[in-house]
Amino acid sequence: MKPRIYIDTSIVGGYFDIEFERETKALFERFKNNEIIFVVSDLLYVELLNAPDKVKNLLAKYESSQFEHIEMNEQVEELANKYIEEKVVGKTSIEDCRHIALGTINNVNILASWNFKHIVNYDRIRGYNAINIREGYNLLEIRSPKDLIKHKEDEK
Repeated sequence: MKPRIYIDTSIVGGYFDIEFERETKALFERFKNNEIIFVVSDLLYVELLNAPDKVKNLLAKYESSQFEHIEMNEQVEELANKYIEEKVVGKTSIEDCRHIALGTINNVNILASWNFKHIVNYDRIRGYNAINIREGYNLLEIRSPKDLIKHKEDEK
């Protein structure tokens, strides 16, 4: 079974960022080769509305049917608010919390992000997962694309 990887907006933007493009493009290559499934949300598409055109249009290069699409709902909003209430992150990070909640509630295998301040951060991950477990959800694996790509030495 192919891993279902939820991608947040930083992954799409990372495709065009000098610092992150190598690993991001390698992750997209795995997606293109049908090795993984990208899970995308309506929140991602809303956030992309304000992005530069090349970022906004990246996902349109692929067939919509290649993605698994998920949507915000009341359950997602409630879980995201719990992360804020329990001070995993501050109120200004509600969108990040919604991404975490979307991945958690939709039981993805991994959430991929380049956001090291609010998402791919050891203490934050522990906080999100403590709440997830307490609320009856599974642990959410959170990684940067560096952990999700194949390296040349892996192919030997």
